[in-house]
Amino acid sequence: MNASRTARERVRAELISEIMQVARRRLAEEGAGGLSLRAVARELGMVSSAIYRYFPSRDDLITALIIEAFNAVGAAVEAADAACGRDRHLDRWMAACRAVRAWALAHPHEYALIHGTPVPGYVAPQDTAVAAARDGVVMANILRDAHQAGTLAPLAGLPPAPASFAPDARRLREALFTDLSDDVILRAIGAWTHVYGAVSFELFGMYKSVIEEDRAAVFDHTALFQGHLLGLVPNE
Repeated sequence: MNASRTARERVRAELISEIMQVARRRLAEEGAGGLSLRAVARELGMVSSAIYRYFPSRDDLITALIIEAFNAVGAAVEAADAACGRDRHLDRWMAACRAVRAWALAHPHEYALIHGTPVPGYVAPQDTAVAAARDGVVMANILRDAHQAGTLAPLAGLPPAPASFAPDARRLREALFTDLSDDVILRAIGAWTHVYGAVSFELFGMYKSVIEEDRAAVFDHTALFQGHLLGLVPNE
């Protein structure tokens, strides 16, 4: 690779970074529905036609922001999990759940982009799938590790997964939940839904006048309860 090409690529990367930075700021001010390539270009002092060399459409810019957000929360969850002992499965689960909440509270507009109201007219491409799955991969790995260690102990008396879930479970087992039963897979999906639901309720104001004193403690209780339902037990 020659030096001039390297310099051009560096300049391009820096400009893309500046475009993304402005787009994130406008996302916070106007929401994704109001995001405009022309407005971003104007703020950067670019002619509107120039920005299309980097993002051919508004949807391409939104996709880049979505992938960036999914990767950011995924990286936060991965780091939280990595900081725990591998055999401390419940601790790993709690750390992952807390990482989701902490990232969401620190980046509310980016969280809203990936887990809030859909952007009118926007359909996320398959490009977002790998980034979107990063936090779910951590959760699945925790359950798989607990299962392989023989410590996954779901509570007795829980209802089994419906028979109609079997095709979905088979597909999910091949993609993510290796060696786990249909029952555990369905409970895992429910637990992750509860965790993200609790984050969304807090972030989008649904807890106003309901939970005011210590939302962190309430979230921990929710995550811990789901962990016990999954069969993750504390280390002695």
